[in-house]
Amino acid sequence: MVTLNASKMSIRELNTKIKELSAQSQEITIVDPQARHNIGVGILQNATIEIDGSVGYYAASLMDGPEVTINGNAGWALGDNMMSGKITLSKDAGASVASTMRGGEIFVGGNAGARAGISMKGGTLVVGGNTGFLTGFMMQKGKIIICGDSGEAVGDSMYEGE
Repeated sequence: MVTLNASKMSIRELNTKIKELSAQSQEITIVDPQARHNIGVGILQNATIEIDGSVGYYAASLMDGPEVTINGNAGWALGDNMMSGKITLSKDAGASVASTMRGGEIFVGGNAGARAGISMKGGTLVVGGNTGFLTGFMMQKGKIIICGDSGEAVGDSMYEGE
């Protein structure tokens, strides 16, 4: 296992290192992420990544294969355009979690903001708490499970999906 201190690296350096270690099948722990944006973007290997702390916008997005655990909150668009893999978030997600997701699984331990699962094309989104307005908006395929309450206009313009 390799531990990376995100506070001591630029986002470009951090993501480059994550990609290098993922290609070597290393288990990666990221500490002190400081809620910075774009952490873990574009990872295409079946890596195991644990992030100890909150992340900003677009974390674990554009990925195909990794298993990512985030011990904290996430900003907008967590798991955006995810092809496959698994994301487990212990706390709350901002707007547009799982947007345009095509496959894999995303679990949000707390609440999710507006437009959760917008334009989903596959995969499963599970929210342990509540979701905001327009959850599942323009959903084309996939599954959304909300364990709490949903905001207004849930499933508006939904083509298919559950």
